[in-house]
Amino acid sequence: MKVVLLTDVKGHGKKGDVVEASDGYARNFLLPKKMAEIATADVLNNIKGKNEAAAYHKEQEILAAKEAAAKLEGAKIVLSGKAGDNGKLFGKITNQNVADAVKMQLHYVIDKRKVVLPDGIKTTGETTVELKIYPEISAKITVIVNPQ
Repeated sequence: MKVVLLTDVKGHGKKGDVVEASDGYARNFLLPKKMAEIATADVLNNIKGKNEAAAYHKEQEILAAKEAAAKLEGAKIVLSGKAGDNGKLFGKITNQNVADAVKMQLHYVIDKRKVVLPDGIKTTGETTVELKIYPEISAKITVIVNPQ
């Protein structure tokens, strides 16, 4: 019997999968516990529609991310921090500082975890920082640190 899984079922498949289950297992276990429903034409058509809608939304997210990356690519933001005579900062510029500056200066909200800055910025001057907009889509911006 073909059934559509409504939840993940160990050994059979994940939610939304169309699987072949034995008649007894489907009738006595999967269907009464609302873990699956019989794969009729209507149900299969609904699943196809949901999958197409999800693919369309994902495509739109990717297009929006590419547009944002193109807008941000090569942008410059300016930060300042207390520094000594040799240009070394007292403290460092962190991912959070960069994310806040991007929000204020470039008007784009980005999570601090999406700013690739492994050790922080510890000197004045220009530094290139990568912003991960979407998986496999990123933009490089220049962060200019001026002494205070």
